[in-house]
Amino acid sequence: MTEPRYKRILLKLSGEVLMGEGGLAIDPTVTARVAEEIADVKAQGYELCVVVGGGNIFRGISGAARGMERATADYMGMLATVMNALAVQNALEEIGVDTRVQSAIPMQSVCEPFIRRRAMRHLEKGRVVIFAAGVGSPFFTTDSGAALRAAEMKCDALFKGTSVDGVYDADPKKVQGAKRYDTVTFSRVLSDDLKVMDASAVALCRDNNIPIVVFNIREHGNFAAVLAGTGVSTIVQNQETTNAGL
Repeated sequence: MTEPRYKRILLKLSGEVLMGEGGLAIDPTVTARVAEEIADVKAQGYELCVVVGGGNIFRGISGAARGMERATADYMGMLATVMNALAVQNALEEIGVDTRVQSAIPMQSVCEPFIRRRAMRHLEKGRVVIFAAGVGSPFFTTDSGAALRAAEMKCDALFKGTSVDGVYDADPKKVQGAKRYDTVTFSRVLSDDLKVMDASAVALCRDNNIPIVVFNIREHGNFAAVLAGTGVSTIVQNQETTNAGL
């Protein structure tokens, strides 16, 4: 067998991925299914860390748009990500996956503070590390937090699990016939404003040569399938190549 292209992966999930059809911000059934996706990949020998957004509970920029002071709104959004991280941790440990949550905002009663060397050690011991509270400062998104943690943890790739199967030249939910890219460069994502992640996150991944793999996490088994080279995804990287051999 050929050596996998990626060994250590950071998985970025939007908070909305944890929502169910019944309107629950954190649906236990949906969260358990996401945990199974993570566990399947972990069982294949990959080292995994996870960042979960908080948009299913509170989104800082939306709060600011409604008149709330932006820094306060962003801190509230960070707290929402901690709640989601604990929910994913609980779902993973229910199925026997050893997990640690580290928060950029210290709250030692419920999780560890973010300490890079400790997080590296957890990964080396086979644990899934979930990073919460973004970068710990307002005015940065969880996308930026994910890119930063991927660089700090020396990840081989950042996988973004969404509700679409890759990067399109237009919103496929609104534009019929939108074209999906198999691969696309960081430069085109930024110049064409393709909405993969926010610009600072894309630039950070570009500068550290960390590919971004965009795929549909809602499709059962797709995380493992994309890594096996059989799933549908888009790779954002510094040079356009084929989409095989993940």
